[in-house]
Amino acid sequence: MAPAGKIGTVDDHGGSLGRARALFPQAPQPFIDLSTGINPYSYPLFDLPATAFTRLPESRRAKELQEVAARAYGAAAATNVVAAPGTQILLPRVMALVSPGRAKVLGPTYAEHARAAALAGHSVEEVSDFKDLAGADVAVVVNPNNPDGRIVARPALLGLAGEMQTRGGLLVVDEAFMDVGPKEHGLAGDVGRTGLVVLKSFGKFFGLAGVRLGFALAEQGLAARIEAELGPWAVSGPALEIGIRALADEAWQEEMRHRLADDSGKLDKLLETYGLPVSGGTSLYRFVETPDAAGLFAELGRNGILSRNFSWRSSALRFGLPADEVAWVRLEQALAMWKNKSRFKELAP
Repeated sequence: MAPAGKIGTVDDHGGSLGRARALFPQAPQPFIDLSTGINPYSYPLFDLPATAFTRLPESRRAKELQEVAARAYGAAAATNVVAAPGTQILLPRVMALVSPGRAKVLGPTYAEHARAAALAGHSVEEVSDFKDLAGADVAVVVNPNNPDGRIVARPALLGLAGEMQTRGGLLVVDEAFMDVGPKEHGLAGDVGRTGLVVLKSFGKFFGLAGVRLGFALAEQGLAARIEAELGPWAVSGPALEIGIRALADEAWQEEMRHRLADDSGKLDKLLETYGLPVSGGTSLYRFVETPDAAGLFAELGRNGILSRNFSWRSSALRFGLPADEVAWVRLEQALAMWKNKSRFKELAP
């Protein structure tokens, strides 16, 4: 249990090349970053209108983004959609929709959800069993989960949302990776109820994390409260233009899902070749466990490859997808070096 007043920063995350260079200063450059779940094949950039930079964002374009997002995600209407500069900005505001009480986060997962709940005044507890979310004033589920890809079935989530709704609670479902998850368990079409908020990340699937764009899907009254908290011009002009174009591009999205599925299968085979069976993940990242996770993390790092390790489980690593053939080759070479060293250790007296 973390007291509500104990609020820090979250620096335990993937994607920090500065951390990688500090840990492995002699590693060859450039670093290959496999520590995130961000698509290495980003949505193709295009020429933006100059007005996207020189003028305040037009409310008409903001409304168009909401409409396109509602269609892309399956929400009933644009009024169920709140656009923001990333879901991280949304989290404290969503948590504050409920008066300070008990927040429970189904973990292990992102650290940011617990921090945001504490910012909103809640006492925070991480639980490992879905059933233990019962009784919370705010319950948080990441679905599919990061880093292990765990899926909570839609009927179970709707049952919890209904129970929480009857007593003024809130279920927050972070669907940051549902773009590549099982759509039948997505809740975007169920946000008409007051006890539910669904979060959607733009940057992960579209490979444009730096654009800083995310969405909250909620019942119209809740959506209006969140939008009022954000104020006008929450989303930048460039992010509006990119979001509208990408979310409407169904052909690119479908083709990308197939490409990611192929690449994640290729990564599974590579990892399994070196004695690393994949136990979870999504098509954007793979989750493995090995007794020598620390040794593997270090060997990869010395070879200029950053994977994702975890303080809460020393045997676990997460791998994102290599972006090109050079990255695939370097990863295989580093895995081979690690495997050879492991065999040498086993043979040593």
